[in-house]
Amino acid sequence: MDESVNSASAPSADGLPTPVERAAIVLLSMGEESAAAVLRCLSREELMEVTQVMSRMSGLKVDVVKNSIQRFFDDYRQQSGVHGASRNFLQRSLDLALGSDIANGVLNSIYGDAIRPKMARLQWVQPQWLAEHIGNEHVRMQAVFLAFLPPALAGQVIEALPLHSRDLVLVNIARLKEVDRDLLIELEEVVNRCLNSLGMQSALVEGVRQAAEIINRLPGDKAQMVELLRAHDPDVVSEIETSMYDFFILSRQTEAVITRVMEDVPLELWVIALKGAEPSVRNAIVQAMPRRQAQSFEDMVRRSGPVPLSRIEQVRQDIMAQVKRLADGGEVDLQLFAEEVVE
Repeated sequence: MDESVNSASAPSADGLPTPVERAAIVLLSMGEESAAAVLRCLSREELMEVTQVMSRMSGLKVDVVKNSIQRFFDDYRQQSGVHGASRNFLQRSLDLALGSDIANGVLNSIYGDAIRPKMARLQWVQPQWLAEHIGNEHVRMQAVFLAFLPPALAGQVIEALPLHSRDLVLVNIARLKEVDRDLLIELEEVVNRCLNSLGMQSALVEGVRQAAEIINRLPGDKAQMVELLRAHDPDVVSEIETSMYDFFILSRQTEAVITRVMEDVPLELWVIALKGAEPSVRNAIVQAMPRRQAQSFEDMVRRSGPVPLSRIEQVRQDIMAQVKRLADGGEVDLQLFAEEVVE
């Protein structure tokens, strides 16, 4: 046995698998038939060396297996011009060889997980900015890009894209099942371009809305927290309160809460406030009305004409100010953010 083989099988100084040990791990992971096909291609010395290592192996740690297979695929991509196996092929093969837990860990390190930390850095960027930066990409790349974003942000980006392209982007997102490595490499290039552009400007953050969402989720006395903040900056706290009691939160309230609010708000104001409102808000209000009142409301809507947006916003603010007074007085128990409920 020559010196190169002996040195390859000697334990490394840092305790990591030697090249022969990594080869043995890959062969053990391939299954008997595939491993036999590889062994037939080895010289006698190579075959003896690797099979001896294979026979001695036991109790391998998951990280050692994952790293060895990762190294194999990295070397394969550098040496081979052949298009790599699909994720489905590798998933089935590695499931049989290693079990689903280890296989998923290996595949996740090979396919895509490296891109997620970079995508996370874009989550505070304005949707319009992202839409502009992916607007010239092919629709499939736009779909892959949006598939790696949180759904809420992805929806805002789609809304900022040209109207004629939104349906194609959504269809392509729905068709995604796996993303091959070549497409992921292209995605990483797009993300890197976004990050490089981001480095030349400040990222816009909706601080008031974020603070309002945080306060809404805090346990205990929210009013006390608001008053503590007011001592620091009364103006910004006024903006936070407006965001906390956004008109849309009426869509989350129980029928009992809506009914109590409606007692203090004339029907003609609801006609104005609900112009252009989200369907979920309108439905919540109308469904809480008695049948006769609902009929009167619909009649008033049909007779009403256009209303200036400033007037609509003012009426909504007045309604929400009354909602806040009822909540502060303990007359209604508001649900300030969407959360799971149990019947």
